[in-house]
Amino acid sequence: MKLKGKSQVLRIYIGSMDKYNHTPMYEVIINEAKKFGMAGASAFRGILSFGANSTIHSAKIWTLSADLPIVIEIVDEKNKIEAFTDYILNFFEDKNFGGLITTYEVEVIHYIPHQKEK
Repeated sequence: MKLKGKSQVLRIYIGSMDKYNHTPMYEVIINEAKKFGMAGASAFRGILSFGANSTIHSAKIWTLSADLPIVIEIVDEKNKIEAFTDYILNFFEDKNFGGLITTYEVEVIHYIPHQKEK
């Protein structure tokens, strides 16, 4: 797959405890992105957050929260990001998940797979 120039980032903020049919939601989203043929996806664990409920989630020992923030970023062409966003919203609506979903435009400068060692 080639990806260069103007592209789109889909950024999804959820909690690490969010599950879809007993599977962590971040795993579901990443696996669905792969099945969908997206160019790339990553999930990052945060150390401190709050959202629409204004509840602080922290990785500090004295205020340890089991529900740490997860940010998922998916990069691809704008039309594929829009289609995937529509698709993935069904997962959120099906389970009444909270969260935040955003997109923004980026300029892809370099996108090639790792070369396998011989």
